[in-house]
Amino acid sequence: MSTGIRKLAPERVWEFFYQLTRIPRPTGHMVEVTRYVEAVGQKLGLETLRDEVGNVLIRKPASSGMEGRPSIVLQAHLDMVPQKENTVAHDFLKDPIEAYVSGEWVTARGTTLGADDGLGVALALAVLADDTLRHGPIEALFTIDEEQSMDGAFGLKADFLRSGILLNCDSEKEGELFVGCAGGLDVNVSFQFREDHYVPQGDMAVKLTLTGLKGGHSGVDIHLGRANANKLMFRFLKEAVRDYGARLSAVEGGSLRNAIPRDAFAIVTIPGDNAEALWELVADYQDMYREEFEGIEDQIRFYAETTELPETLIPEEIQDDLINAIEACPNGVIDMLHDFPGTVESSSNLAIVKTSDELIEIKLLIRSSSESKKYAIYSSLESVFALAGAKVEDGGGYNGWQPNIHSPLLNRMKEAYKALFGKEPEVKVMHAGLECGIIQGAYPAMDMVSIGPDIEFPHSPGERVRIASVDRVWRLITKVLEDL
Repeated sequence: MSTGIRKLAPERVWEFFYQLTRIPRPTGHMVEVTRYVEAVGQKLGLETLRDEVGNVLIRKPASSGMEGRPSIVLQAHLDMVPQKENTVAHDFLKDPIEAYVSGEWVTARGTTLGADDGLGVALALAVLADDTLRHGPIEALFTIDEEQSMDGAFGLKADFLRSGILLNCDSEKEGELFVGCAGGLDVNVSFQFREDHYVPQGDMAVKLTLTGLKGGHSGVDIHLGRANANKLMFRFLKEAVRDYGARLSAVEGGSLRNAIPRDAFAIVTIPGDNAEALWELVADYQDMYREEFEGIEDQIRFYAETTELPETLIPEEIQDDLINAIEACPNGVIDMLHDFPGTVESSSNLAIVKTSDELIEIKLLIRSSSESKKYAIYSSLESVFALAGAKVEDGGGYNGWQPNIHSPLLNRMKEAYKALFGKEPEVKVMHAGLECGIIQGAYPAMDMVSIGPDIEFPHSPGERVRIASVDRVWRLITKVLEDL
């Protein structure tokens, strides 16, 4: 049961996180969680504000004798990514997250945990609630809708914050101090067509299901070589259409731009005489995928089952153009950063492919630490899909956060970390997007660093957080606040 996490140390942090697991807070549904955070601030007797877009700001005065210290912002986002196992019945708009202790980790039963960024929120709230801490003036900024649109950060006005220092609590590796991140760009692709109402006589309908992939965060996990369900499905469809007479009626894969797609489904028709051969082909592809991703993906399932004959098909020309474009579409890591070895510089995530009445929608997310390379990748994607006759649109994006290795806050945090744990922290740039880059646009002089506990597999049902790392982050935050 989730109540077991309330006994973990530091208890105040885990108590706040437990309360957050009770509150539905997927992106776009911020009413309950913003009310909760406001209620905490008001109950503590602290100045509590909400801006025009819905961000919440709580101000805590300095401890006695520390009024002259610099003011600092603790910043985290309120929303979480709603992902679940296919067999789990969970309504993210109503049901609480069932978090539990599993060895040295806290995880959830069949869903995302929401540690991204619920633990950042919990750490900030715990600082506000703890009267034993010594610190200068504190502002706690809780932004909305980070996971899909970053609306909270984009809506932040230049006069909302008073501080010149910001500690973002949304990174996912304890012992690493992040000083930069990639920017992102959404790409929207669409094919419009007139449905083909002729289904060849003697054809049968088959539903193809590809499932069991790990998925994960398209920034944090993109370098791990995990399978993309959309790429695998269309790789199979190309051969099924070319050699077995398959016709595509519908396809659906992925659900979120910033999550590597875990599942894909398709409805096809095939000549009845080819049914046995198609079943064998599906089994062959399952074996091939399992072999190719051995040691990376251990639960790949690909199977076919008969289904009701569809009334319409995607026209052959559109079908072929779609399959070829998906096959050619760049996906995954594109290049690496030279100055920060082991860090991805640019990537593309073929996140969503979905058909509906006379429309095929494809959504991708480009990430890059280089603005020029970000748009070079967009140009490449635009060329691939334009050649296929699709409409390609820039869906909007956000700037990266440019590193400042001479940051005074960074130097202070390095000193604090070494004093606490006897070793130097690593200084890194993150490939995932953080709100720091957008906040930097409104506050160009803001000195920023990002930290967080060890969170594995964010944006997927396997999300988990290492218990001991939460305590280490808490100790680092409280020492930095005292030392500033």
